[in-house]
Amino acid sequence: MVVCVTGAGGYIGSVAVKRLLLEGHEVIAMDDLSRGHHDAIDQRATFVKASTLDQKSLMEMFKTYNVDAVMHFAAYSLVGESVDAPLTYYHNNVEGTRTLLEAMHSANIKKMVFSSSAAVYGDASNQPIAEDAPLNPTSPYGETKRVVEGMLAHASKAHAFAYVSLRYFNVAGASKDLSVGERHDPETHLIPNVIKSIVEKTPLHVFGTDYNTPDGSAIRDYIDVEDLIDAHIKALNYLLEGNGSEVFNLGTAKGASVLEVVKACEGVSGETVLVKKSPRRQGDPTILVAAYDKAKAQLNWTPTTSLETMIERAYQFYLKKVAMV
Repeated sequence: MVVCVTGAGGYIGSVAVKRLLLEGHEVIAMDDLSRGHHDAIDQRATFVKASTLDQKSLMEMFKTYNVDAVMHFAAYSLVGESVDAPLTYYHNNVEGTRTLLEAMHSANIKKMVFSSSAAVYGDASNQPIAEDAPLNPTSPYGETKRVVEGMLAHASKAHAFAYVSLRYFNVAGASKDLSVGERHDPETHLIPNVIKSIVEKTPLHVFGTDYNTPDGSAIRDYIDVEDLIDAHIKALNYLLEGNGSEVFNLGTAKGASVLEVVKACEGVSGETVLVKKSPRRQGDPTILVAAYDKAKAQLNWTPTTSLETMIERAYQFYLKKVAMV
């Protein structure tokens, strides 16, 4: 297969590129590098610098490389930023995907694996969350993912293509070879920020300690990035086998609070974190934990990596890549 990976220079997209190459696929790694890192993209892939908003470049790329399928990771993904700049998020995430789908339709590309998010559920009342739970995003970011999922559903019926939408919970860790990990700018994800606080001896801001949870901090379901990409490979194979469009949650069905993650990071590093209590961030739900029974049944996928292993890899990646910059 010739697989185009959009957002290939990002944290998750770059791990997907590595795994697709390992599986024997030819990979067209596309990124406009506005937020991604060129050095994160495996050099064995064919790199194309382009934006999902540039339909002409997309059509030229699809025609030139005879692309068979698309893994779509290109999106802005910061909840707080989306609250401050919602129109920017709608333009990039929704319009970018619409433009991509039009180019795919023109090139007769019939398969897509889409990077969605648990943010589509919002502050769900029932935990763990199953795929049939109501979609009620609490942030513009989550709303853009919900809108794109609706667009995919309608477009797939009109244009006879199949997609799998994967709703991620909190992705963490680094690639097994420690070549790829989280280095967002700004960094908003918890685990790399705890590690940064440990390495730089700076306070860690914990946003919200008054949630209705056992320790007052928000609870999330942390999934290892390698486990996540394993699900993407299985989703691609699911489509290649002729199955129709589907939506799956990707998580572990186990929640960990912010303060529990802090303690786990202290255990891995042997260092103490200075916690500074800060107000809640707008748009952050209290609890997000996945039910992944559907992915287990239909994709034969089960996460295998512990929170401690995720943290250990993230810590080693930080020491190897980030702290040296």
